[in-house]
Formats: sequence, structure tokens, C-alpha cells
Amino acid sequence: MSLMLKLLAITLLSSTFVYATSNKQVEDFLYKNFKSNPNIKSIKIGVSSKVKIKQMPQWEAFIVDVDATVKGDRKVKQKMIWFSNGIVMSPDLIDIKTNKSLKDSVSPKLEAKHYKKENLIYGNENAKHKVAIFSDPLCPFCRSYVPEAIEYMKKQPENFALYYYHFPLPSLHPAAVELSKAAIAAELQGVKDVVLKLYNVKLDSKERNVSKILKAFNDAVGTKITEKDLKDSSVVKHFEQDRNIADDVMVQGTPTIFFDGVKDKSKKKYLGVK
Repeated sequence: MSLMLKLLAITLLSSTFVYATSNKQVEDFLYKNFKSNPNIKSIKIGVSSKVKIKQMPQWEAFIVDVDATVKGDRKVKQKMIWFSNGIVMSPDLIDIKTNKSLKDSVSPKLEAKHYKKENLIYGNENAKHKVAIFSDPLCPFCRSYVPEAIEYMKKQPENFALYYYHFPLPSLHPAAVELSKAAIAAELQGVKDVVLKLYNVKLDSKERNVSKILKAFNDAVGTKITEKDLKDSSVVKHFEQDRNIADDVMVQGTPTIFFDGVKDKSKKKYLGVK
């Protein structure tokens, strides 16, 4: 559960009822309940889009932008999805037949503005399909899935424009943050196949010593990236841009795959391309 949902849950307890059909009613409802939480110092809430639920026509999904300051002056920015039928407001809806959350059907899509030239690692920009990978190089599943997927798609440049976004999970794999920045620095220096080589780095995911992290990276990739390189403004800009794009489309775990702009829960749609 995200931090904002946890904070709101403390306030709402079991009550999620509200008459809400307009964006403003949703914003007012969430603002009122968030503000009553003593851990939140200030908050701004805005509905960015409203989506009809195909499976349940009487319900709508609201994609909400939350910008808050919590205790300790920590800044929190994220998107949330809320559902309403005009009588009830709920943070989730579960399909009783499939036991799956309906959030998946209304998650934000990757748009043209998200496909950055610097994120295109293989394939032609105008290929038949665009595939985007958000990944943490020290995530165990990512280490088995990502290289295999990349190797498959890089051989078909007319079928796949393959975009890669660095999305380290610092709470689980703190070493992945500096490792991802090192990969960005190497890419900016013109090193080829950096992302594939990144998944060959042998390193304890809990490592926090930057010198050790860089040695492991340089040994695996054949580079001489330094701590100074990690602080370069172009590296920081690319790293933050990847994070912002991930936040924009509500990426929360790794690996997350988008196939032609739509989140691919199966992570296998690319295999069906002929």
C-alpha cells in the first residue's frame, strides 16, 4: 500500500461513502479526509482524468494527483485511483469473477510524450510496436526476465521500438540507485549495450558504498565511471526524468511492461508478435 493510502486509511477507517460524481466533489472529499490526518502538514489534490468502467457502467474511475508535505517536511507526489458510482467512493473494485482489481483497466497509458529518444535502447522509432520496460537491475525477477526480453526484441528492430526506464527500488535494493546512475552515465558517454551488461553486475543489493558499487559496475560493463560522473547534471536529469515518467503512469513495482502504451500484466505480449 502506498504512503498516501496508508495515511488516508488511518483517517477513513471503514467509511468510504460519499455522494461524488464531479471532479470537484472527489477532490473535496479526499482533501477533507487527508487534512484531518495530523501527519499531513499540507496537501494539494486534483483529478487529472475520469474514466468509465466498461465492466460496471454505473461506476467511474478518477485518477487523482496528490502533492503533499508530511511530518519531517517530506514531500510526497503520486497518483491514486478512486472509484465512485455517485453514492459510494472506494479506493478499489475487485471483479468477483476474476478476483482482479479493476484498477488495471483504468491505469494511465504511456503517451507519445513519454517515449524519449534517450530511452530508446533498441529498434526503430517507427517500429510496429512500442515496448517500454521499467526495471530495477537488482530485482531478482528483473534479472531473469529483462535480459531475455531484450535479447528477443533487439533482433527484430522493425517490430519493436524498445524503451528502457531506470526504476530502482531503494527501500529493497539501495545499491540499485547508484548502479542505475552509473548505467545512465555510461550511456551518455556512448557505451553500447549498457542495459544488457547492467544485468551482469555482481553486487549485494544492500551495498551502500559507492566505490564498491562503481567497481562492480565498471568490471561488468568495461567502463571507468567515477563518482563525479554520477553527479553530472545530465545524469541526474535523466534519472529524475525516468522517475517522473514512472510516477506519471503509476509504476509501483518491477519489472513493469507497457505494450503499445498499455500496461502488460502478462509481460508476454511481445512474444505474440509475428
